[in-house]
Order: sequence, then C-alpha cells, then structure tokens
Amino acid sequence: TDILSRAISQGNISHAYLLTGPRGVGKTSVARILAHAINDLPYDEENTNLDIIEIDAASNNGVDDVRDLREKALIAPVAAKKKVYIIDEVHMLSKPAFNALLKTLEEPPEHVVFILATTNIEKLPATIVSRTQRFSFRPISISDTSAHLRFIADNEQIKIDDEALKLIALHSDGSFRDSISLLDQISGLVDSKGTDTITADLIENILGLAPAELVNQIIESIEAHNLEQLVQLLDKSYYNGTDAHILAGQLISAIRQQIISKPQLLPLIDALIDVEKSSQPQMKLLSVLGQAI
Repeated sequence: TDILSRAISQGNISHAYLLTGPRGVGKTSVARILAHAINDLPYDEENTNLDIIEIDAASNNGVDDVRDLREKALIAPVAAKKKVYIIDEVHMLSKPAFNALLKTLEEPPEHVVFILATTNIEKLPATIVSRTQRFSFRPISISDTSAHLRFIADNEQIKIDDEALKLIALHSDGSFRDSISLLDQISGLVDSKGTDTITADLIENILGLAPAELVNQIIESIEAHNLEQLVQLLDKSYYNGTDAHILAGQLISAIRQQIISKPQLLPLIDALIDVEKSSQPQMKLLSVLGQAI
C-alpha cells in the first residue's frame, strides 16, 4: 500500500493492477480504496460511484461478458477522471474470456483502469500477468490478527480474554476477514446467553475444537509409541464431538509449531493432510496416527 500511495501521489497511474494473495487479506478492499484514490474521491462504503464498476468473475466469466465490458469501457467516465473496473476472482474467467480481456489490456482506452484480484495467480495466463502491475498480499500473522481483534473488541465493548483472541486468530488461518466474522458470530452468541467473558474454552466448545491439552497429549502418545493411549484419546475426542477433519487440522498446526524441536514428526504432517480428503476421516486419522507410532 505504501508503493501504491506513493505512485498515486506522484500521478503515476497504471492502466492495470493485479492484486494476488490468500482469501480475506484485503485484496478487494484495497481495490475499492485504490479505485477511489485514483479518482481523488473520498472512500465511502455506503455510496456507489457510476465510474467504479465491480465485476465478480465467478458469475460473469464468459466471453460475452468480457466483450460487453470492452464495449462499455470505450464510453468516457460519467463524472470521475477514470473509469475503474474491479474484476474480483479474475482466475475464474474462461479461456475465450481471457483472450478477449487481453485485447483490452494490450490497447486500453486512456480513461480506463483495470484492477484484477485473485486468490489463484497460477490460473492466470502469463500474457495477462505481464500486462499488469502485480502486488502480492501476505497472510496476516497470528500476533497482528490478535492485536487487531483486541482493538475491535475494546471498541465494541466485547469482553474476551487474550487466549480466546489467539485461538480465533489461529483458526482463521491468516485471514483478517474470517477472524473478524468469527469474532462477530461468537460475540453475538455469547450476548444471547448472557455470558460475561469469552474464553478459549468457550470458543473450543462453540467451534467443536479439541482442547489444546488433548492435542498435545495425542502428539505425546505418538512420541511415546503408546497405541493404547492414542486410541483412548481419539475416542475421547470423537465422543466430545470433535470432527476428525478439524482434529487433523489442529494436529498439523500444533506439529508445525513444534517442528524445529521435533523434526521427526515432519512426515506426519504430509499424512495428516490426506485425512481431509478421506470419505472416512475418523478411521483414516486412526490409521495415520497409528502408523506413526
């Protein structure tokens, strides 16, 4: 954003930008803010602007959709300096649609700016990528997510402890959007139940997560080659209502955090990933962990 701000302040506006990165890290939000900044307009989520057009490529991915866009792009802006097209999830365009878009990117009208956003850069043709200024967005760190959630919680007067915030951040997997949505959902549920403070135990219960202690005990049983204890812990997790897919994800996260001190567990991460693909995840999880002993 520093690079974009500096370029716009100097009047260096590209005809096409490409924002890439994982879900929920701000690509579409930045695209909207950038579109307003290009036109020297104040950013307001409530008001729409006729010269800032958002297109969801997931539902408008055909060649006819892009041809229609090309024809409308030739028309001058209504009131703003530039007509800005934001194409979200651009990787969803069909091959003919990409070819049609490429022609416009090769010879864009002077008054048009394209802002493309995608979670799957590898699905974009190299010819499209080469004609844009690319900006890669990173997943949000757990500490940054926790700090931002604390800011929101304090301003919204949501009572929640730091361990609970960290658990939300972990569960959101680097997505600001997912973490904020989760905080909102949980705060509403807690308010309706009259609970004073949101705790990590409460979040584990709501999300169907296995307690962190149980996850660590499973890892310890593998290291101790204790199959009996492992089976007991998996049964306990199952009867407590924790889905095998979720438990596998928790184990991957826990092992990842310990991998420097426990490199022998590295192959287990690869095997646990297969649990999510299984039609019988409970048995697959037992098989994967049992073979690790």
